[in-house]
Amino acid sequence: MQNKSVIYAILIFASPTILALAAFPDSFSLSWNQGRGGFLFAMAFIAAELIGLRLVIPKKRLIAIIPLAAIVIIYLISLEFGLRDYLISVAPHFNVLLKDSWTWMWDFIVMAIFFVTSMTILFGKRWIRISPAGPIYTAGTAIILSLDAFFPYDTLGPLQYVVPYLVQFDVFLINSFHLGVASAHANIMLLVGEHGPFALQVFWPSAGVHSIIIYSLVMMAFLLKMNIPRNRKAMYFVLGVIGTIGVNVIRIFSLSLFVLKVSTNVNEFESFHGIAGEIMFLPWLFIFLLIVTSVETKRIKKLEIAKQEHDKNQ
Repeated sequence: MQNKSVIYAILIFASPTILALAAFPDSFSLSWNQGRGGFLFAMAFIAAELIGLRLVIPKKRLIAIIPLAAIVIIYLISLEFGLRDYLISVAPHFNVLLKDSWTWMWDFIVMAIFFVTSMTILFGKRWIRISPAGPIYTAGTAIILSLDAFFPYDTLGPLQYVVPYLVQFDVFLINSFHLGVASAHANIMLLVGEHGPFALQVFWPSAGVHSIIIYSLVMMAFLLKMNIPRNRKAMYFVLGVIGTIGVNVIRIFSLSLFVLKVSTNVNEFESFHGIAGEIMFLPWLFIFLLIVTSVETKRIKKLEIAKQEHDKNQ
């Protein structure tokens, strides 16, 4: 039977997201920089890690985090009554270049603080080993949004550095499979397909570089809580990086394929572009974490059985 205190904890964690989803559904988008869709994925991480937890959370600690959830709810409601306008008005004072990323950044900062503070109240310092993925995912998203707000497009050189190589590889795939005519100049692809020519300029967020950062943060926290040898942790981390890069290649390829085969209409392209990344990256991250968990669980069970057999034969 599921621990009721854990269910109550999950409901308290989820209450701001549920309120926002019910009251402001238009603010939820799968695009990482266009809404609160990340709240849903963070809650999925938290629920996945807490469900099945055998720890009994004291009632006093559960009650203690309810005011924190209420503060977040008040913040979300206040945005609709002038707080968002205030954030936008002060953005120029901080040399913010993209105001949308700036305002969404504060949503994720507030949510990350809520998660970390509440986890600390419930579990103490052990929270980093009990349920790190949700808090770290929201904090990582806040970091990426801040980079996008202050250094948009190609102004952040180190993150933009790898983009031309991904673009060149995408052009190679298009021409190799005869899907259209493609050429590359730095981070710009010139595509000619069934619906005419189209110039596609790729910046580091569209290339999925942000997903590498978020993957690294979540995966390091996930591996930290696993009691497995370091060489296996390193192996899983590297495999995940390779897989995430592969997802990013597929992301750029899918954007190109949309232009070549579906439409060159800018509005239609932007709609697809807005969801193409997260709809690929986040399922991949969930599946990879589940695979790692499954493999290690089976490996530990086999080791335990082998140890029991060895002890019997002694």
